Amino acid sequence: MKMKAYATFDAYLADQPPRNRTVIRSLRKFVRRQAPHLAESVKWGNGCWVKGKSPIAYVYSAVDHVQFGFFGGSALKDTRGLLRGEGKFVRHIRVEKSADIDERAFATLLKQAAR
Repeated sequence: MKMKAYATFDAYLADQPPRNRTVIRSLRKFVRRQAPHLAESVKWGNGCWVKGKSPIAYVYSAVDHVQFGFFGGSALKDTRGLLRGEGKFVRHIRVEKSADIDERAFATLLKQAAR
């Protein structure tokens, strides 16, 4: 299966299922508030936030949820146990609806990742 290419974060967002689009919009607003220095991008077919050329966080649209993930997630201090994943570096949080976004806990992880 070929990965879709998107020119912009907006194009990525527009191509997602309506339910996930709502969650991604909420995460987008959250990142803008918490880490306004991060730039939006699209990498590996997913919406991403980057610091310079370094990818920091991403959103992945699954069938029934959105992953809000961190490229260096395995190195983050996750006192709430929110992060999932078995990879060497990447970890994510499963977000099914906008109300699942725990601003304080997510901000702690995002700020660590963006350092």
